[in-house]
Amino acid sequence: MPRLTAEVLLCHALRQDRAWLFAHSTEELAEVVWIHYGRYLHQRLSGVPTQYITKRQEFYGRDFRVTPAVLIPRPETEHLVDAALARLKPGDCVVDIGTGSGAIAVSLALESQQSTVYATDLSAEALRVAAHNAANLNASVRFLQADFLSALAPASVDMVVSNPPYIGLDEADSLAREVRDHEPHLALFADSGGNAAYQSIVADAARVLKPGGWLLLELGHRSLDFVQSRLAADPHWSFPEVIPDLGNISRVLCVRI
Repeated sequence: MPRLTAEVLLCHALRQDRAWLFAHSTEELAEVVWIHYGRYLHQRLSGVPTQYITKRQEFYGRDFRVTPAVLIPRPETEHLVDAALARLKPGDCVVDIGTGSGAIAVSLALESQQSTVYATDLSAEALRVAAHNAANLNASVRFLQADFLSALAPASVDMVVSNPPYIGLDEADSLAREVRDHEPHLALFADSGGNAAYQSIVADAARVLKPGGWLLLELGHRSLDFVQSRLAADPHWSFPEVIPDLGNISRVLCVRI
């Protein structure tokens, strides 16, 4: 991994891809490249994630711009996109709440072009990053600055998807410093136990979903029992399904109203 990171940062300094780097491995670096490369290495050694240095992260086969204003998209979240696409019907309206970089919303818009896609976030800076990604990838997404589902009318959408903040404040010291010190806390942490966002989303999703609509949530490693208890407390929800990731960890919960 250190070698790969060094190569990625060198490619970023050169403004070339890795294939070019290997094809020109004997070429001497220009002074300006050394200056940029040295700065990038210093940032990385200080704990700044590589993605924030290069300002890019791949998700669902596409390059997304990322900045310290947004969470870095993880491969596990692609399971949420897969589950949503399997349940979307032509003409459906879907909303991604807490969109961050827009990775989920943009992927849904591009993979399911007959759906109407909305995305919300409380952070205006995050929405600027998401809007840039949508424009750069020619995705039709409508962005709203709002706290979760507060901007949506009753019975107005067919699907709600979210990768909400689900890390408890009691877990902060166990996180890698790259995550704890550099990724936005608004997108990482809920309450002390990590469940506040789920509680709000489950309660309000019942209001904004049409009859038969879907709620899809990415789960943290200790979120499943709490989310299932919230759903069980409301008789409107039915047919919950839990989808594991490649590590067999419960990753996505799908439930219908």
